Amino acid sequence: MVSGFWERVVTAGHEVPTDRSLGDLTAELVSMLGSPDPEQRDRIAYATLATWIGRGVYDELLVGLGDGMAAGLENGLGENGTDTVFRRSFSVLALAECIERDNQEHLVPPSRILRWGDRIAAWYVREQDLRGYVPGKGWAHAAAHGADAIGVLARARSFGLPELTVLLDVLADRLLLPTDALLVHGEPDRMAAAVVAVLRRNVVPLTVLEPWVARLAAGARGTRSEGVASEAFNVQQFLRALHLQLAAGTARPEVRSDLLLALVDALRATNPHFLTGE
Repeated sequence: MVSGFWERVVTAGHEVPTDRSLGDLTAELVSMLGSPDPEQRDRIAYATLATWIGRGVYDELLVGLGDGMAAGLENGLGENGTDTVFRRSFSVLALAECIERDNQEHLVPPSRILRWGDRIAAWYVREQDLRGYVPGKGWAHAAAHGADAIGVLARARSFGLPELTVLLDVLADRLLLPTDALLVHGEPDRMAAAVVAVLRRNVVPLTVLEPWVARLAAGARGTRSEGVASEAFNVQQFLRALHLQLAAGTARPEVRSDLLLALVDALRATNPHFLTGE
C-alpha cells in the first residue's frame, strides 16, 4: 500500500518535501521502482522521479542518479516470470529521463551518455522477461520501455553514424532473438518509433538501412515445426508498424521514400499468401 507521505507528494503536484533529505527520498523512490504494486511503481515512484528530473531537481546529481538507474538494469537479469523485471524495466525508463534531461541541458559528459547507452543495449538484448501487462501487477513492458530509451538515445548530441547504427542493430537483435513471447501490447509500435527517432537525425544512409531491413525480413520468414516462431511474428508486426509510421506519420526523414520502398518489398516477400490477388 502506498504511504500517506507519498500520496501527499503526488497530490501536491510532486513538490519536493523539505522535511527529508533528497538522498533519502530518492533511495525510497528507487526502491519502489521495483515494487509489484503498480501504484507504488508507476504512479508514485516513476512519476515522481520523472517529474523531478524534468524540473532540474537532480541537475547537479544527474550522473550519480543515471549510474544508479543503470545498475538497476542488472537486478535479476536472466530471470523470467519474476517480479525483478519491474526494477529493470522502470530503471531503464528513469535512465531515459536522465538522458533526455541531458539532451535538453547538456549536463552530462558525452562519455557517460555513451556508457549508459552501452548498458541499455547490453540489458535490452539479454532481457528474458518480455511480458507486457501482468495481471494484478500492471505493466512490465521491458521491450517497450527499452525501445523508448533507445529513442531518447537517438537524440543524444554525441551520437553519430556509428552509435546510431548500433541502436538500429540492437533493435533488430532484440526482435530476432529466439523467444516465446508475442509482442502484442504495442511494443512493435514503440520500437518503430525508436527507429524513426534514429532516422530523423538524417545521418544513417540507405546503404546501411537496406541491408538492415533485409536482415529483418529474413527473420520474418522463420518457422518452427509447430508453426510460425514468435520472433518471426514479432518481426512481422514491427515491419508493419515501421511502414505505417513512415507512410502516415508526420516525420519526414530524408531516406523516407526509398526506405518505404524497401519496406514494401520486405512486406511483399514475407506475406505472399495475402498478396496473390486471389
